[in-house]
Amino acid sequence: MKSVYPYTTLFGDIDLDVLAITVDGTSPLPYSNVSKSERTVALHQSGRENWEYCTIRLQASLPEAEIADGEWTDLVCLAALTEKATNARTTARLRRSADGVWSGTIDLYRNRHLNRATLGLSVVATVGGVEGRVIGTTEQDWYLDLKGATPVRQREIEIVEVDFREGPEEWLRPYKDSPWIVETTGDVPTVYLNSGSVDGLIEMLGGSGGTPAEKLLRDMTSSQIAQDAWTAMFHTAVSDLDADEDGTPVMPTGWREAVLRMMLPDVLPGRQLTDALHDIEERRTKGFGWSELQTTIQYAAGKRSQIAKKLTSAVRAVDRAERSGI
Repeated sequence: MKSVYPYTTLFGDIDLDVLAITVDGTSPLPYSNVSKSERTVALHQSGRENWEYCTIRLQASLPEAEIADGEWTDLVCLAALTEKATNARTTARLRRSADGVWSGTIDLYRNRHLNRATLGLSVVATVGGVEGRVIGTTEQDWYLDLKGATPVRQREIEIVEVDFREGPEEWLRPYKDSPWIVETTGDVPTVYLNSGSVDGLIEMLGGSGGTPAEKLLRDMTSSQIAQDAWTAMFHTAVSDLDADEDGTPVMPTGWREAVLRMMLPDVLPGRQLTDALHDIEERRTKGFGWSELQTTIQYAAGKRSQIAKKLTSAVRAVDRAERSGI
């Protein structure tokens, strides 16, 4: 989603491509670790276990005809590596060659990042006498995954089985009576299943057969966990939105973007994504209408988890069982 600015910006597409990556200045990253279609780089198996930094060679394409005719000066093409988890930010300026190709390199230092870095491109210029105005950005950024062995853009929710009472995760101790907890502060949302709360919970969720009653219980429990996960992910996605220089909320990246794009049409039906995101941020920060919105958030989460469908099937199955026993 592109932000709206109160000045002239580029309309044409801006693309960024990763041409090659060198680890610690000497070792090239295997080609299989870079996916242009997924726009993702997997750095976990880089060929060196204790690598310190990697150098990414970049090439960008800009709408040159539009740039030449635009009302701006001092144009700069700037690549940026960022990660919210560590608040890291590294920038590098790309240079335009005689044939119109923008290229350059940017370094990612391992000790400055934790999970996934985002690589994007901004075109900055002087517009209307004001320096440093963003006139264009890449529509889709790249991910540099420090823990991924394969370059996959979207990662599924992780499921971790642990005893909340006596397991190694001490922060779960206060939730020892809960059968599960959803944690969304990391790069990948995680559902922690409490192996010490309900006897047979883990076995029941991991099973595939069983009696009709066991299958119904498994489906209903899985749907309830999914609804809790969707609700938690949505609240996390809208709780820390970045804003542009005019205060307009910007669509986040990664799983947060996917969650908002899937749920916002049900939370605020009939609204464009840009308007819905602005409405959500205004309600959350100013308080008005936020509590009323919880009903539609619950509805959207239930729709994604198919809880109504599972509940209907369960009720019908119970009814059939009771009728057959008469």
